[in-house]
Amino acid sequence: MKRLLAILIAGLVFTLPVTGMAGPDASQQALIQKAQDAKKKLTAAQAAAGAERQKMMQEHMKMMQDMAVQMQKAKPAGGMSPQQMREWIDEHMKLMQELMGQMMDEHHLMMQGMPGMSMPGMGKK
Repeated sequence: MKRLLAILIAGLVFTLPVTGMAGPDASQQALIQKAQDAKKKLTAAQAAAGAERQKMMQEHMKMMQDMAVQMQKAKPAGGMSPQQMREWIDEHMKLMQELMGQMMDEHHLMMQGMPGMSMPGMGKK
């Protein structure tokens, strides 16, 4: 979990200074779809129990890792106008926030399943 967070943060740090935006490009659209699929997997894991929950959470973590690698490699197309670059960055940031949100939800779900690891204020939403 810590490694995935580090990858996402590193991707953000390395991407911000050199990027901009032009609305969701093809790679961003693919990532948006993957994020939606991952969210469905996480929701299913929240509804499941026992071994099935664990399996779904592992699948979700793998999806998050794959997306983090893709996000880290993401670069805007060349020749963009400043406005297009800004839009590309905005979309990239939305995707980063979605990934971080899902990872936090997954972390909270894992903590709920661990005896003696309750966290104040971290109950179900």
